[in-house]
Amino acid sequence: MSKINVLNEKCLGCGQCAPSCPFGAISMIERPEHPKKLKLAVIDLNKCSYCNSCVETCKFKAIEMQKDEVKAAVNKDDYRGVWVYAEQRHSEISKVVFELLNEGKKLAQKLNVPLSAVLIGNSIKDKAADLIARGADKVYVCDNPILAEFQDEPYSAVLTKLIEQEKPEIVLMGATNIGRSFASRVAARIGTGLTADCTALDIDAETRNLQQTRPAFGGNIMATILTPRHRPQMATVRHKVFKEAQATEGAKGQTVDFAFDFSILKNRTKFLEFIKDEGSTVNLSDADIIVTGGRGVGGPEGFKVIKELADLLGGAVGASRAAVDSDWIPYSHQVGQTGRTVAPKVYIACGVSGQIQHLVGMSSSEIIVAINKDASCPMMQTATFALEGDLFEIIPAIIKTIKS
Repeated sequence: MSKINVLNEKCLGCGQCAPSCPFGAISMIERPEHPKKLKLAVIDLNKCSYCNSCVETCKFKAIEMQKDEVKAAVNKDDYRGVWVYAEQRHSEISKVVFELLNEGKKLAQKLNVPLSAVLIGNSIKDKAADLIARGADKVYVCDNPILAEFQDEPYSAVLTKLIEQEKPEIVLMGATNIGRSFASRVAARIGTGLTADCTALDIDAETRNLQQTRPAFGGNIMATILTPRHRPQMATVRHKVFKEAQATEGAKGQTVDFAFDFSILKNRTKFLEFIKDEGSTVNLSDADIIVTGGRGVGGPEGFKVIKELADLLGGAVGASRAAVDSDWIPYSHQVGQTGRTVAPKVYIACGVSGQIQHLVGMSSSEIIVAINKDASCPMMQTATFALEGDLFEIIPAIIKTIKS
């Protein structure tokens, strides 16, 4: 049975449904076998978008739309605990993991459940102690030579099996290249939702629902998303959104070895070689000082003074989306919702108006210095220190003072 059907016994061939279809998917055909020679509506399923217009138009209720089956909600009482996926590459744990452990601990305390970390890789069991020191009560470790290099299918299979077996209620992952690559695969396998690129997390104490906040509609609004019917609740979180959990000397925790049967795994890809990027890519995420240029720098030449100040301060050069879209500077420098999320000790915004998309990516900075001619722009209103004036006069003066 198709998703939409015409009921032969009810259709009178009046033809009102045909013009109501915006896609021209309905035609009327002759029915010579019909006692009254009435025509019959026929729907071309290759054109039909299932918009429901014809169903609403037919006053004889001769067209019916098959309702999608709604998957039964899980028993949420079976799921307990907050998990953090401890992303690592070549035995080096990603810094976003320590940020997730810090926030995960807060969520676990609100739910009165333990915080666990999941460590997948090869020869990485000794790293479990680092996760326990940062707040994990338990660390699940799957250690196997097959997992030496990240690949979507084996990593997804391991995490899926572990979730099905242990049933956590929340799973957090970093919104990194790796996290974005296989978080969706895991969510699809276990039949739950996934909220990507979250910038804030909280708990509804009454329902135990994870409140997952992220930018929406191009960053113009902040949407809070819930997963009320299914478990676990999964979210990927941007780097530098939360503070890192500090290491506690002598912290106690449990390490659990998880054995996965790789003989049943069908991996459709083969890892050939890891080639490390030796280029001088700007690492904005780890910079303590960032000097960012926006539309106000006027062009690519304007970034010379931005770079000079950044070099003098031992910082990195950032850019707004407007500057990147104008081809004044490469995308690797872009800060904001569609670029890097940063949280340096000092963020100097030069000629940046401060649209919401940009503010989302840098508002966690400890000190914000804004240099702009427009004192009323959002960046100047957000800044810790706002310097009103021409950046090409103010920055050279700052550079001269530092050098002297």
